[in-house]
Amino acid sequence: MPKTLNPLQMVADRWQPSARFVHRAALACVVMAVIIVVTGGAVRLTQSGLGCPTWPTCTEDSLTPTPEMGVNGIIEFTNRMLTYVLCAVVGVAIVAARACAPRRRPLTRLGWTQFWLIASNGIIGGITVLTGLNPYIVAAHFLAATTLLTVAVVMWHRSGEGDDEPRDLVAGPVRQLSWVLVVGSALLIVVGTVVTGSGRHAGDAKKDVHRIPLDWREVTQLHVDFVYIVIGLTVALWFVLRAVKAPAVPRRRVVELFVVLMLQGVIGYVQYFNDSPEVVVGVHMFGSCLVWIAVLRVFLSLRERGEAAAVPAPSGEHEAVAGGQPVAASSR
Repeated sequence: MPKTLNPLQMVADRWQPSARFVHRAALACVVMAVIIVVTGGAVRLTQSGLGCPTWPTCTEDSLTPTPEMGVNGIIEFTNRMLTYVLCAVVGVAIVAARACAPRRRPLTRLGWTQFWLIASNGIIGGITVLTGLNPYIVAAHFLAATTLLTVAVVMWHRSGEGDDEPRDLVAGPVRQLSWVLVVGSALLIVVGTVVTGSGRHAGDAKKDVHRIPLDWREVTQLHVDFVYIVIGLTVALWFVLRAVKAPAVPRRRVVELFVVLMLQGVIGYVQYFNDSPEVVVGVHMFGSCLVWIAVLRVFLSLRERGEAAAVPAPSGEHEAVAGGQPVAASSR
């Protein structure tokens, strides 16, 4: 029987990217996941949530926004188009993970997980528009984007280490404390979506958008309470890591998380006491991404999987691979 053609295998037969390229491709996925979160927030904060009033087209008769829709239509449509940029970046990461030598199957799986998360979140985004910015769907849309960011960070981290069985760098109780930190941070993000769903930035000024029937100030206080819990867990973890003489990297990651939390706290207070100005809210959303990334890096730093297999650096301008044999490009 003829051998089935596999496009990814065909790429791997002709190109083997370096481990550094794969690592950078994974980092690009993280960056794009953050950009999607921030630009999605910008759509809401500029009252452009229904800039394109339907989905998957922008209007009933047009795929793209019409001049009558103004800047709101352009903002909403641009955010939709960024999804394709994100797909392209994730696609490069998938191909690079498949083509590198030795093959990194866990990275490929993480890449495909991101792809399907993007597809599912695109559908959730469409439902958000079709339901007139239902706040519960909006919250689900944001949490799905955060899930995508989670997988992207894990892929980025995994691309810098080997594929051995994970080995804990600290004792079990310390790992459990890090789990509590992750859960507390996740609840902090969830409560933040409730603040958004009950707050004044509904996403569209021309329509009476349904809001979560809660006092947003009381929910904000609950959000602040979780901030204090996460800060307390971070400080406790730092002292524990020092007490057990943990490696330097986890301790450094905890310090980084503490710094990000402090900066995010300042932004949060500025937002609250100035009646949530749009620019500050957008910066706060960016900060929430950085907090979550820092939390995940703390958690992932508490175990190791050995060194990543190194690929020799290309000579000259680049090094192609044809038929499984390296061919150095001539320098000009």
